[in-house]
Amino acid sequence: SGTHSCINCHTLLGEGAYYAPEIGNVWVRWGGDKDPAQAREMLKSWMAAQPSGVEGRRQMPQFHLSDQEVNDLADFLEWTSRIKNQSWPPNSAG
Repeated sequence: SGTHSCINCHTLLGEGAYYAPEIGNVWVRWGGDKDPAQAREMLKSWMAAQPSGVEGRRQMPQFHLSDQEVNDLADFLEWTSRIKNQSWPPNSAG
């Protein structure tokens, strides 16, 4: 999103920063292609639980997204999962 500049840390289809995982395939990684409602709940929970506080792990900030913003983010991630990406990234971990 422009507000929080995801690509300052993440890549999207290989473009952006390499600090955090690729987000172009996160929807599929989280099973959104098979169970979209579950993927949305997972995204909401994930965003609410940040930063994780796991020692030695890169931390995602807490953005305090509203339910509407999380839904909008889910819509975006679902949309990006359908882009013909020529098998990018080369592995599912992003």
